[in-house]
Parts: sequence; C-alpha cells; structure tokens
Amino acid sequence: MEALVVIDVQNDFCPGGALAVAGGDEIVPIVNGLIQSFDHVVLTQDWHPAGHSSFASSHPDKQPFETIAMPYGPQTLWPDHCVKGTAGALFHPDLAWTKAELVIRKGFRKEIDSYSAFYENDHATPTGLGGYLRERGISKVTMVGLATDFCVAFSALDARRLGFDVTVRLDACRAIDFGGSLAAMTARMREAGVTLA
Repeated sequence: MEALVVIDVQNDFCPGGALAVAGGDEIVPIVNGLIQSFDHVVLTQDWHPAGHSSFASSHPDKQPFETIAMPYGPQTLWPDHCVKGTAGALFHPDLAWTKAELVIRKGFRKEIDSYSAFYENDHATPTGLGGYLRERGISKVTMVGLATDFCVAFSALDARRLGFDVTVRLDACRAIDFGGSLAAMTARMREAGVTLA
C-alpha cells in the first residue's frame, strides 16, 4: 500500500508568511489533485511553541539563517514561524486537507527542531509516523510540500533509512534554496535511493 505524505503546506511557508518559500502556494492545486488520487493521506504540520530554540529571536546577536551549534548538531536559525495556534501555523486555506487520516505535528519540543516527518533533528527521537505506516501495511510513500531542501528532503531520507520506497514529486514541492541547499539535498536524496519524479 502507498500513502501520500504532504509536508508543511502552511501559511507561514507561503507568500506573505513569516518564512515564505517562493511560489509555495503554487503547489496547492497539484497537491490537492494528488490528495484526491491517493487512498491514504498523511499531513505534517510545523507546530512550534513561542520562543522555540530554532528561532533567531531566541538567541541574542543572532540573525535568521545563521547556523549555531546545538547539542544535537548544527542548527539553522529561522524567523519565528508556525507558532502553534497562530494563523501562520494553519494549513494553506485552499489545501484540501480534510481527507487526511493523520496529521503529524513536529517541532513542538522547545529545545529541538524537527525537519523530518519521522524524527526530530537529533535523528533519534521518533514522531511515530514510521510505526503508524508500518502498522497500516504501508510500504511506499510519495512526498510533496514545503520545502524541498529541508523538511521534504529530511523526511524522504529518513523514510528510506526506515526501509520505505520513497518518491518525491518535485512539481509539487518548492525550495528555500540558500547556499546551494537544493542541489545538495537533491543529490543526497538520489544517493539514498529516493525517486525524484
């Protein structure tokens, strides 16, 4: 069985949002079409407490997009975004998300960020998605959403590490792409055996 995993199609990642991905809203019609064509749909939602450790505003003298060392490794600092309960954390208003069987919220632990739908950024603390998919008998996932080079790519890499057959639909993703991140993460996904369609 196969599931569609829709990553972080939220207001703050779309134009006008706090961490807008260029063209982030352009994927919504494509994603909606895919949602209709899949029997099993899972969504992820970035869901940070105020003052999250990945926010540049939580670190004096630091700016968004700088990198700092955290106990679990290097961490890019972001503008405050997807603060739980705010309009920015909501799904894009045109996203046909109600067919979702599961919504995985990530990044809700204040001291650790979470790009992947499967693990926090320590690569050890699970979200539960891997177990959920296995219990449902789902062995193949197609991933779409925002952003290609961060949450989509890290989710795809972790899914491969867990033994899932993974396809990323690049036409239904958009990237942040700073410092060559899109090319680097696209290469990592290919090397890991992710199908880029």
